[in-house]
Amino acid sequence: MFDYSARPDLLKGRTIMVTGAGRGIGAAAAKAYAAHGATVLLLGKTEANLSQVYDEIEAAGHPKPAVIPFNLETALPHQYDELAAMIESEFGHIDGLLHNASIIGPRTPLEQLSGDNFMRVMQINVNAMFMLTSTLLPLLKLSQDASVIFTSSSVGRKGRAYWGAYGVSKFATEGLMQTLADELEGVAPVRANSINPGATRTSMRAQAYPGENPENNPLPEQIMPVYLYLMGPDSTGINGQAFNAQ
Repeated sequence: MFDYSARPDLLKGRTIMVTGAGRGIGAAAAKAYAAHGATVLLLGKTEANLSQVYDEIEAAGHPKPAVIPFNLETALPHQYDELAAMIESEFGHIDGLLHNASIIGPRTPLEQLSGDNFMRVMQINVNAMFMLTSTLLPLLKLSQDASVIFTSSSVGRKGRAYWGAYGVSKFATEGLMQTLADELEGVAPVRANSINPGATRTSMRAQAYPGENPENNPLPEQIMPVYLYLMGPDSTGINGQAFNAQ
């Protein structure tokens, strides 16, 4: 596990958006960020899941989060602009963005992968991530110290058979992170890095490995040290790096 212990007020006064915040790693990260003082913007497709995370954060006495229902698969460019305008109006700027939302798609040989399935995975995992990043970048640049975290995978760092569009999308994720990091270096107070969560007890992992005993994998809450490190000021100056949560 990544070795880091976050102080209680690490993210005090910060506003952080988490995509796919309704369950799994996204929900765990949102609650961890809130527990360390951040106002968390919970973005996701299923409002009921986001509301549950909202209730848990509020019940714990942490800063009041915000629920933002948003469908990354179907959102049009003007909707990203409207989202950014709403955030600017309500919060002025944001200090962090965790790109967590993604889908796995069919695990099949590329030869047997339909174009529709490939494009759906790329739409959610890559295109939407680009749109959100580019639209929110002006608000991130208004922060004194902002962080963008991209969620990668071991299959996005070395190609592996039968990981289809998901593997390709995670290579694109690493490329987007590296390109953005290089453009921001020495120019803006924004850094970009990626995290490979590794095997974690989530529904996506169960979908990918149905025969695996989930008890052998850590809970999302257990891999949070690197998520806290990269989102907080202790990682200032760290840019364009690929991290492993485990």
